[in-house]
Amino acid sequence: MAKKKITILGSSGSVGRSTLDIVYNHPDKFEIVGLTINKDYPTLIKQIKTFSPKVVAIKNDEAYKKFKSESNFDNVTVIGGDKCLTDILDFSVDFVMASIVGSAGLLPILKAAQKGYTIGLANKESLVCSGSILKEVVRKNNSKILPIDSEHNAIFQVFENDNKSEIEKIILTASGGPFIGKTIKDLRNVSPNDAIKHPNWSMGKKISVDSATLMNKGLEVIEAHYLFDIPIEKIDVLVHPQSIVHSCVEYADGSILAQMGSPDMKTPIAYALAYPKRISAPVEKLSLSKINQLTFQEPDYHTFPALKLAMEALKIKQNAPTILNAANEVAVEAFLDKKISFLSISKIVDLTLNKAKICKIKSLDDLLEEDKLARKMANEIVLSI
Repeated sequence: MAKKKITILGSSGSVGRSTLDIVYNHPDKFEIVGLTINKDYPTLIKQIKTFSPKVVAIKNDEAYKKFKSESNFDNVTVIGGDKCLTDILDFSVDFVMASIVGSAGLLPILKAAQKGYTIGLANKESLVCSGSILKEVVRKNNSKILPIDSEHNAIFQVFENDNKSEIEKIILTASGGPFIGKTIKDLRNVSPNDAIKHPNWSMGKKISVDSATLMNKGLEVIEAHYLFDIPIEKIDVLVHPQSIVHSCVEYADGSILAQMGSPDMKTPIAYALAYPKRISAPVEKLSLSKINQLTFQEPDYHTFPALKLAMEALKIKQNAPTILNAANEVAVEAFLDKKISFLSISKIVDLTLNKAKICKIKSLDDLLEEDKLARKMANEIVLSI
């Protein structure tokens, strides 16, 4: 059987590295064709030596120059510049792991869909921003999206499309992040280092902060709506601190089907890479006999308003999810740079949503323009706080 050819968008991040771990354990099944990074060229050099890709893309100009001066791989095409993340997709593959964080991953994902590739979607922001636009490109080009987020991957595994009319709701679980049980008063002086210390998952800084504010779960609600074509009224969120039940689907007969596992991204990645089959993954196996308890509770919308903001943006639709995502990216970056407080993140998103003009998005150009305007507005609010 021919090996599945793979390009990883964001190979130096946590999802990219986990994907390579699985490929390394199954050299008979997978072949790495392309790898992309932003700045971490030393990691890329190590990955090239191990996986021998045909092409690599380096977005950051300084990192590109350093890579070229410090390495020499005869059989590897090296590309850089503003379009490198889309240009790399001209090298034909079967599967694209889309793990670039934030809206920066949108254009490469659209290009992968236009090429008809199967996409492992670890970038929730692309669906949050583009929604129906991306889904239409996927449909027209016979592409396929396989969710990588543990929650959406869990739903995908137990979602009975043939019985969709019998689905009462889907339940997204949330760990609650590092500040579960805290009050607004407790959160007034938390630092970026406090916010990125996730109790269960190993993730990048941006997504870790999103988990701490619960914005990550809000973005996942929007993503779930588009992935599974489920109205927001049928999407629930429950805080589940143990991160063992990754999400559930409730059916009309009272059955709740849940996917469980250790909190390790290699499990959903392995499922997507081998779909519709299953392969082994280098993860710690879940021992049910060692689990003392599994608990569930309603989210604290008062202390963590980001989740409610995302739900409201989904109800509004049009350009509201795009504004929400853009403002959140600006606010999280400002928080990580210690320019604003933790509690100001949601405040900035709320102010941007209220200040921006709500309108329809009819094209990709419209989307990019709305994203640009929202970022400008959010940056102005950051400076005013």
